[in-house]
Amino acid sequence: MEFIVVLAVGLVAGTISGIIGTGSTIMLAPVLAYCFGPQEAVPIMAVASILANVSRILAWWREVDWRAFAAYAVTGAPAAALGARTLIAIPPRAADIAIGLFLIAMIPLRRWFAARQFRFTLWHLGLAGAVIGYLTGIVIATGPISVPVFVSYGLVGGAFLGTESAGSLAIYAAKVLSFRQFGALPVEIVLKGLITGSSLMAGAFVAKRFVLSMDAAHFRVMLDGLMLVSGLAMLWTAWGH
Repeated sequence: MEFIVVLAVGLVAGTISGIIGTGSTIMLAPVLAYCFGPQEAVPIMAVASILANVSRILAWWREVDWRAFAAYAVTGAPAAALGARTLIAIPPRAADIAIGLFLIAMIPLRRWFAARQFRFTLWHLGLAGAVIGYLTGIVIATGPISVPVFVSYGLVGGAFLGTESAGSLAIYAAKVLSFRQFGALPVEIVLKGLITGSSLMAGAFVAKRFVLSMDAAHFRVMLDGLMLVSGLAMLWTAWGH
């Protein structure tokens, strides 16, 4: 029953993230935390995110900006490994609280970021990669921050979806390798991540036909709603521990 729920939510989450570039981890975080606990939820989601990002890269392969990807990933990957080590050292309840508060805090942060309409260069992408990579190592979802970063570089549509996914893939791969190195990624966790990721992959391909059909206003409302509900759900999980 747990996997049926996870797969159902994963299909919806994969479709939404395939349209707006983020949202799968935000939707699945509280579900995975409830079913498997917060410390298992993070590595499970890391494995699942690899599959989700691979599917979006395959969908938009010809439009990926590889220079932007390289600038972001070269700092993001090692920073994610450091963040994953930090996560392993903190207690489960603290992980729940940190994830919940972070998701909620990203609502005003994303709005502040978007309102200033920064124009990023490759150097900015490198700096952002380091910060977002470290945060991604600790919490489950940082998509709402990485989305405006790549948009500020000037990427839109398929180029944005493919490039952001390639950068996220490098970060999540480093995170998974770190979990493996520190003994936090047994075979059972990998299997759960692959099962979860399969539904995200299916959703990503379903979403391709809907890309660019959603206007900016609906995108922002959906993103903020996802962060608020998921953040509150994580805090509720922490309260129950």
